[in-house]
Amino acid sequence: MSNAESDSRLVALTIAGFDPSGGAGIVADIKTFTAFGCFATAAVTALTYQNTTGVFGAAHQTAEAVRAQVLPVVEDFHVAGAKTGMLPTREIISEVARLFREEALPAPVVDPVVRSTSGFDLIDDEALEALKRELLPLARVVTPNIPEAERITGLSIGDEEGMRRAARRMREMGARAVLVKGGHLTGVGALDLLDDEGQTTTFTAARIETNATHGTGCTLAAAIAACLARGMTLEASIGAAKRFVTDAIRHAPRLGRGHGPINHDVPVRLSAGADAEE
Repeated sequence: MSNAESDSRLVALTIAGFDPSGGAGIVADIKTFTAFGCFATAAVTALTYQNTTGVFGAAHQTAEAVRAQVLPVVEDFHVAGAKTGMLPTREIISEVARLFREEALPAPVVDPVVRSTSGFDLIDDEALEALKRELLPLARVVTPNIPEAERITGLSIGDEEGMRRAARRMREMGARAVLVKGGHLTGVGALDLLDDEGQTTTFTAARIETNATHGTGCTLAAAIAACLARGMTLEASIGAAKRFVTDAIRHAPRLGRGHGPINHDVPVRLSAGADAEE
């Protein structure tokens, strides 16, 4: 089969922004959850105005509106996996953290979306401080790319050792585990570094020269959350997620005039060497 076998008992929740061009945010998360056999649920934190060439603005939801979206879902379904994406305001971050504490939701995969590829700031400094203070300690894993890790920690990252230092700094802020994504570094391979309670693991994949990278961070975090919902270990979840994103980049459709979307219809390989789950 081309995708992991669907299992409606596994409900995954994403709390993130809406990308009308379909490459990132809520839409990418839903595609990814479905590919990995989870039933997708979602709460929208912001309506963004964007396409492959850039982000042109956003209309943020209120904290009350985000709560009103999440509560009916968690009261009706057992949520097995969760992730957060764009959380644009301090009020939304505080409300989301409160929901995870009060509703006994699974520890989320936190994708700390702070700036778009085109340079549009998606979160202000006050909200970033709230994210560090309130949400990082609740996360199962935080998944910043290099610019996000630099902004969160204040450190400069130019190599693998810099990634290690940044991961340690975020764990000192309360994060249980940190996956620093090294796609912005130059080199032959794409290297990501996981620090899980002091145990470090690296993940590598061939670097693909392409502009089809829109939504890769959202997709990776959603895939990790879906795998965790399936009962996989964090390390195995990251491995499967990274294989999925790499294949999705390699087989990306040629759409848009900027950073194009990836292909969420590629086969899911839950273990190395497997084409897909049977």
